[in-house]
Amino acid sequence: MEQSSAHDDWKATPHGRYLAGRMEGLILGLSAPQAGERLLDIGCGSGEQLSLFRRKGCDVTGVDSSHRLLDLADRKLRNRAELHRGPAEDLPFCDNEFDIVTLIASLEFTDDPGLALAEAVRVCRGRVFIGTLNRFSAIGLQGRLMGLFDPPSDREARFIGLSRINTLLRNQSQGIRPRWGSVLFLPWGWYGFGAGLEEKIPVMKNPCGAFLGLAFPVTFPLRTIQETIRETAALGAEGQRPMPGIVRESKHGP
Repeated sequence: MEQSSAHDDWKATPHGRYLAGRMEGLILGLSAPQAGERLLDIGCGSGEQLSLFRRKGCDVTGVDSSHRLLDLADRKLRNRAELHRGPAEDLPFCDNEFDIVTLIASLEFTDDPGLALAEAVRVCRGRVFIGTLNRFSAIGLQGRLMGLFDPPSDREARFIGLSRINTLLRNQSQGIRPRWGSVLFLPWGWYGFGAGLEEKIPVMKNPCGAFLGLAFPVTFPLRTIQETIRETAALGAEGQRPMPGIVRESKHGP
């Protein structure tokens, strides 16, 4: 709890508000959330990004492998988010269940980033947003990257970088063409006086920022048969009822 409070205190400073605002601007600009959409944040940590999308009117769900961080998220969201414990590589949700799926500073903490990305695509029916930390940026070279986020995992980060993410996307589908950009180009200590310079640097397709964001649409096949038909159905007047096995509700249990 002390760690989360320290991060919240940092975000309340002018320096912290500016850095967080730049990242949030990139996240919202690329993911384009709309009120009423269902959003899943994979590796939700203490709920920082869930709160962001909740303020935009989204119906938010989070999943994380850490009991401790999920407890913090529950307190932060005040029971206004559906939270699940589990790994990013095995999500407890139906296919095509969410309008937006996000992985924000979370692929770095997965055992299998490719499988985690495949799971994100599987449960999405709209668009996926990936936010990742750039260790080759000015802030990264200073060793200050993790100060940008309330830690999303109790495990050590394994940075994967833009080229690795593009490889994962190509492995997922040759047709994926993400929109991408980055923010936070200056060294950590410069933001007390260099905000004007930061805002003059192009964001889109710029790989030099400390926080990289990528978004791409997901198209999914129409599935009409999901179970084997195990019994016959009458073709008379009573046969107006749906045939067993042809349509299954897309609903996951508690």
